[in-house]
Formats: sequence, C-alpha cells, structure tokens
Amino acid sequence: MGFATEGKLWYNLRMSQEWNIRSRGHICSICEKPLVDKAPVVSVLKELPDGYERMDCHPECWKTAQRDWEPFSQWEGVYAAPPPPDAKKEPLKKETADELLRHLITLDDPAMKNVVYVLAVMLERSKILVERDAHEQADHTIIRIYEHRRTGESFVVLDPRLRLENLAEVQQQVVALLSGTKTLGEVSSEESK
Repeated sequence: MGFATEGKLWYNLRMSQEWNIRSRGHICSICEKPLVDKAPVVSVLKELPDGYERMDCHPECWKTAQRDWEPFSQWEGVYAAPPPPDAKKEPLKKETADELLRHLITLDDPAMKNVVYVLAVMLERSKILVERDAHEQADHTIIRIYEHRRTGESFVVLDPRLRLENLAEVQQQVVALLSGTKTLGEVSSEESK
C-alpha cells in the first residue's frame, strides 16, 4: 500500500470536504461494463493532487490494468446492486446516525472529530459500515477508511485515539445529537473547551 506524505494527507484531510464520501460505482472503472450483483469487485482509492478518486473494477480488469501509480487504499468485496426505489428503509435510528455522520464529515469541524469517530464505530458495530483500511501517519494519527455496506460509499475518518475516561462524555454527546436534545453548536462548543 502506498502512503501519502504526512503534510499532503493532512492538507487533504483539512482542506477537501468532498472526498470524504464516495459512492460505489455501478460500472467497472476500467472496462466500463456493468458490475454484476453478488459478484466480486475490487475497490480502490487513487490519490489525486486535490483529493481522492474511487474506482470500482472487475477483479480481472484490475489485475491486468496498466497503471503508473499505486493505490492509496484497496479492498476486495462483493458488489451489491442498489435496492429498488420502493425497498423498505432501515429503522429510523440507524438512518439518523448514518445521516448525522454524513453531515458531520461534510462540516469538517475539528471539534467534532471524537463524535465522528464514535458514530463511525457505532455504525460499524451495527454492520452498516465496514472498515476497509487504516493508515498510520508519521505523527501516529490513524486514518480509517470505512465503506457503507448498502450504498458502497467510502468514508475517511480520523481516529482520535479516545481515552477510556473521555468515551462516556462523547457517547452522551452522540445520544444528545441523535435525540435532538443538543445542537451541533452546543456539542462543538463543549468539545472546544
């Protein structure tokens, strides 16, 4: 696996908001033929000067593709075709946590890094997200790459290495946000103190 330089990756983490979430493709990024439901797929994050590009490919295409670059992250999985438009939605609480995570990632508020991480872990334990990769940086921070099982979106989350004594407070903040008893501004100001 290729590693980005610490400064370049930190710049991308801080300055680019859109690269944090990338949807799964429905056609092979190499041969441009449709991906088949329940068939193997290789997913790759390619590092670009201004962020990352996600590629989803047939395994055969990926193996034989000519390229002059190394992937930032790569994983194998099984392609899941999107559900029909009238498919039953997940329970409200799971969708709320899912939507809250998406919203917080796009805000890119450093004060919310603990809440973002706890939400990602909560969604991983609920089997909504799956961790696909982790990169330890030169400053010993860890970047975790999660994939949404149903939609195939990729989420890049900073692991703040929460200490056990801080975990209960962050969990309370997550519950308060999900229940609507606190606003993002209130939780952000608590974290900034």
